[in-house]
Amino acid sequence: MILDLFAGPGGWSRALGVRDVGLEWDEWACRTRSAAGQLTVRTDVAMYPTWPFLGRTRGLIASPPCQAWSMAGKRLGLVDQPLVHAAVEDLAAGRDTRERLLATCRDERSLLAAEPMRYLHALNTVGEPDWVAMEEVPDVLPLWKQYAAVLRGWGFSVWYGIVNAADFGVPQTRRRAILLASRVRTAQPPTPTHSQAAEPESLFGPGRARWVSMAEALGWGATDRPVPTVCAGGGPGGGPEPFPSGSRKTLSDARERGTWMPRPDGVVLQSRREGAGWKARHGTRENRAADAPAPTFTAEAHRWSWSLRSNNQANATVRPLSEPAGTLFFGHRANECTWVAEPASAPTKDTDEKDTDAPAVPEPIRITAREAGLLQTFPADYPWAGNKGQQFSQIGNAVPPLLAGHLLAPHLGVTLDPDDFALAA
Repeated sequence: MILDLFAGPGGWSRALGVRDVGLEWDEWACRTRSAAGQLTVRTDVAMYPTWPFLGRTRGLIASPPCQAWSMAGKRLGLVDQPLVHAAVEDLAAGRDTRERLLATCRDERSLLAAEPMRYLHALNTVGEPDWVAMEEVPDVLPLWKQYAAVLRGWGFSVWYGIVNAADFGVPQTRRRAILLASRVRTAQPPTPTHSQAAEPESLFGPGRARWVSMAEALGWGATDRPVPTVCAGGGPGGGPEPFPSGSRKTLSDARERGTWMPRPDGVVLQSRREGAGWKARHGTRENRAADAPAPTFTAEAHRWSWSLRSNNQANATVRPLSEPAGTLFFGHRANECTWVAEPASAPTKDTDEKDTDAPAVPEPIRITAREAGLLQTFPADYPWAGNKGQQFSQIGNAVPPLLAGHLLAPHLGVTLDPDDFALAA
């Protein structure tokens, strides 16, 4: 079997193309995995025994929870790091000092990064596994260095380092600390397939493709500057304000109901917010006849370009749709991702025009779980379980399946098929 510790909603499993056994505590991640047809044991990885896996484990995968280490949290894992190193050292020698060390940790989740060593030590007593793949946030790299030293002492070839998911076709500049180890082959870093700028073909072979943009991943237009324009008339019944303040409508909703229309000349969106000038020219939703024609835009209407804001904090990453997203965190109210609008170009303003006559900037629009899943390279129809918060938490914690595929393909001796984000035999 292939054992997947902290399996989450199935990022690694989606990439494997073969059945693995996932250990996962979160109820909704387990329900998602079940709906996706993945074998899962709902359990606390730190409490589950290792003996059921002895003599039958080919590969071990581990993505310990990153909340204690992530820049999106309090990062108490960095404070606890000496304790985690002590736990890894003790577990590698067969000494279980976790209870004593846990009592001193500032964040009880910190010590979960040492749990893979408990399983590895037990499996090593029977000459298993053949290979190991682990993933965490970049600050965990010193811990992977410690793991590497232990695994080399047990006869593994090991590589560890930082990779950027965008270099492997993921529409997100997600940087992660990776450890790859093998008893049967030389461990090497995965070969990037993409780069920030497209590379020409050379004598050494084809160059790398340009990073995949959010618009490409979401199917919102062509490959260069690909976002559509909202046509005049609002939603299905017309009206001046398709995204009123407080609305939960999304960019995908607009596209699916036909109010998105492609524009070859750029990434723009026209605002339909009501102002004094709009009311005078077209009336309000209440006093306009039902059969009256939808409002038509004139030359003074603003045009907007849309970007994804990674959270609602002051230092949030904001990326236009023509680029990959920043790292998607989720899991906390402060990490809410939204589509935000900016003028595509400075509007031409007549000196006699009043500010109240100008359309207002559209309200931010929350990203949907489907959109976020696509930016993580999950299929559009992936069966996310739970409410929106529970779904977003799973998505933010998951390993992008396409990145996982690049990491696992050499260990499984198969060819990566990026078209379906799975490994094809």
